[in-house]
Amino acid sequence: MAGAVADLFLFGASVLLLLSILLSRVSQRLGIPALLFFLALGMLAGSDGPGGIYFDDARLAQGLGVMALAFILFSGGLDTEWGKVRPVLLPGVVLATLGVALTALLVGFFASLILGFSPLQGLLLGAIVSSTDAAAVFSVLRSQGVRLKERLKALLELESGINDPMAILLTVGLTSLLLGAAQPKDLVWIGLKQLGLGLVLGYILGRGITWAWDQWGFQYRGLGLLLSFSLVLFSYGLTAVLGGSGFAAVYVAGLVVGQLSLRRKEELLLFHEGVAWIMQVLMFLVLGLLVFPSRLPEVAPKGALLALFLMFVARPLAAALCLFPFRWSWQEVLLVGWVGLRGAVPIVLATYPLLAGLPGAATLFNLVFFIVLFSVALQGPTLGFVARRLGLEEDKPADARPS
Repeated sequence: MAGAVADLFLFGASVLLLLSILLSRVSQRLGIPALLFFLALGMLAGSDGPGGIYFDDARLAQGLGVMALAFILFSGGLDTEWGKVRPVLLPGVVLATLGVALTALLVGFFASLILGFSPLQGLLLGAIVSSTDAAAVFSVLRSQGVRLKERLKALLELESGINDPMAILLTVGLTSLLLGAAQPKDLVWIGLKQLGLGLVLGYILGRGITWAWDQWGFQYRGLGLLLSFSLVLFSYGLTAVLGGSGFAAVYVAGLVVGQLSLRRKEELLLFHEGVAWIMQVLMFLVLGLLVFPSRLPEVAPKGALLALFLMFVARPLAAALCLFPFRWSWQEVLLVGWVGLRGAVPIVLATYPLLAGLPGAATLFNLVFFIVLFSVALQGPTLGFVARRLGLEEDKPADARPS
């Protein structure tokens, strides 16, 4: 009997994965982010859908989400070309830190002034939805045949790669404030410590991963790839245990590894690109299972208002305040403001107050999920059109290799 249950589980899991791969092909043809299909597939497989799989383990979903994000960020760092990122380093860092904070502040102000949230609850909601999803943006642009100018592409890659730690710091800090477990003055020190340790340890661990990959010869190549997989987990875990930002560490580690000369480097890049895709699909499916679609209509009016404010006011205004001092054109600022697609990170972050037992956290989770769906469904199909209308396409033909 137990064997039959296991067989059924494996069969169901394989069907979900195969459908996810098929839907990713469909998303490329339609120019719609694949994450929308993955989330929808998870919702259909869940207890409210025809699949009937009951899943409400927020702790397991958070754990899987954190692990998946670690590998996605490491892969993003590996693929980032430092020579292209260096000229936009300062505006990218400002956008990923101050821009995230401004977005959270503006959304929080709107939520408390218009929708009746308390100031701290509004700020928490703003922090949760403040980061962007690079994978969603660039998969849509590639599927729509759009190649952004190099400077703009580098800025968006850098910002999306390093803005998650800031959103996480704000979310965890504001959750602690609402629970009375921390004071406002404590948050500054915690933030500096997490980012500082994350950057320093990320560089050290990135050099360590490079050394291990080059020096530890294995009779079987698969063991070398497994070593790199384990070292990514080790980099995140060690940094987090020491009180640093594990997400910042794995991104910086990937950035360091990606810039150095390695034996069989292409093999390493392809392996972690595949791992990142597996993690992305798994994360979106699990997060789709976690939500109960029947509960979304009750948050839809507030969710739509918040999503529209985020897309048309908060993100564009934050981008303008961060980029105009660096003499970016208004066309570039408009596009940066519009490509702020929300992805899995806000949904994962919404599990933090849920697990902390914060009052109203279940409603907050449903609200964040609705905002993500609304953002992706509205902004995703329009990215190519907006980029072309603003004249921000590169003249040379698109590279065949995915970024």
